[in-house]
Amino acid sequence: MSIFTPTNQIRLTNVAIVRMKRAGKRFEIACYKNKVMSWRNKTERDIDEVLQTHTVFTNVSKGQVAKKEDVVRAFGTDNDTDVCIQILAKGELQVSEKERHSHLESSFRDVATIVTDMCVNPDTKRPYTVGVVERAMKDIHYSVKPHKSTKQQALEVIRLLKPTMSIERAKMRLKVALPAREARKVREKIGSMITTEQEEWDGGDLEIVCLIDPGCYREIDEMVRRETKGQGSVEVLSLKDIEEGDEQIQ
Repeated sequence: MSIFTPTNQIRLTNVAIVRMKRAGKRFEIACYKNKVMSWRNKTERDIDEVLQTHTVFTNVSKGQVAKKEDVVRAFGTDNDTDVCIQILAKGELQVSEKERHSHLESSFRDVATIVTDMCVNPDTKRPYTVGVVERAMKDIHYSVKPHKSTKQQALEVIRLLKPTMSIERAKMRLKVALPAREARKVREKIGSMITTEQEEWDGGDLEIVCLIDPGCYREIDEMVRRETKGQGSVEVLSLKDIEEGDEQIQ
């Protein structure tokens, strides 16, 4: 899209339009594509990297600038940058149907990729391919949600896939070291959250190598530190307990 303003003939390209209606008037701002969401999720903090121009329009495509009195009446200020920030925060991002479809397809694959990275087939301890997860998501008619993070959606997808396929979170492997004084007490408290692979007692001190669900890591780490007053430790040996290679399913 190429846009010309009639007053100064500044060419605006690669435009994303954010629109807001207020006080009976329509107001628009011209932003760079892919920057609006970066600003909203606070990964971009430089307003000049987001706005193509600090100008409030009634119609960006036609280069029609909003009247100053209309802006003041609607926003209570004549500071264009402040008004642009208000519109940027709460306005509606205008995207074409093609762009929306492309974004949803990209997000769908991103969710599938995260699921693939987080999970394994519990029977083989191997990860599924992204293609397998994508097909499974389509089979349950999963639709991505533009306003939820891909990680949140991946966790939801894992829950939804469990009734239809053999899938679970890959286990983390930890080494837990406990001093003699609190070893037995702490071992008993974390027992239900771990699958022990190796357990060694040395003069009362205890060292455990175990597998855990990733969701239990923080609870175990905090418990060990609290109960041992910082004398114990939790070391991550591997983030995922998997066999090498992909699990191929036709």
